[in-house]
Amino acid sequence: MSNILHFSEHTLQEIALVFMATVYFLRIKWFLKWTLGKERQPATGMGDTNPKKGARYSLGMIIKPWTMESTRTKPFMYAQFVLFHLGVVAAIALSFIIPYGPGLLKSAALVSAIQFMTGAAFIVGIMRIIRRISNPYMRAISSPDDHFSLILLTSWFAFASMAASNDISGGEGIMQTFFLLTAFFLMYVPFSKISHYLYYPFTRTYMGRSFGRRGVFPLRKKPAYDTV
Repeated sequence: MSNILHFSEHTLQEIALVFMATVYFLRIKWFLKWTLGKERQPATGMGDTNPKKGARYSLGMIIKPWTMESTRTKPFMYAQFVLFHLGVVAAIALSFIIPYGPGLLKSAALVSAIQFMTGAAFIVGIMRIIRRISNPYMRAISSPDDHFSLILLTSWFAFASMAASNDISGGEGIMQTFFLLTAFFLMYVPFSKISHYLYYPFTRTYMGRSFGRRGVFPLRKKPAYDTV
């Protein structure tokens, strides 16, 4: 391994991680300094729920796709969402396994699993790029960061899939590119739409508390008038 690749796998990643953690810490601290808005509407509903129940239900909706109308009517889009985010998890894990636990990649099953998840995410990324460019509605609401982040993530998946075997016998180009992209992501993510996951617990909790107070969350399996 060259000194440049060793630097990219270790020192550069560690600097980028500290940078991202620092920005996230400052951002969360900034979030928390604001007082949560108070409900002006009296509690409504059937009296069988409350803000805490609503918040728990809202946070868990991501793993209960049947509770979201969009995933009931478009299950293929939810499947894409799952594959895309599994690819993110696999690529992030790979960026830690290669420098800190390369022995794990002696497992052909693990390498195949990472290649499958990042490869599937790459295909989904290509589909999303085409959709974002070809669909006039998606194009109208897309910012430059939307396009840039999606193209960059899709490229990252491709290099993660190729780097999963941790084999540099044919050269260090793929591995070097994967770790440079990883370091760039770590420093770019806090300022891009990719950091949406940081907002998820805040927005879902706030929405869940509000809908719980109004008797909407958790959703009933049957209309309220059927339970009277």
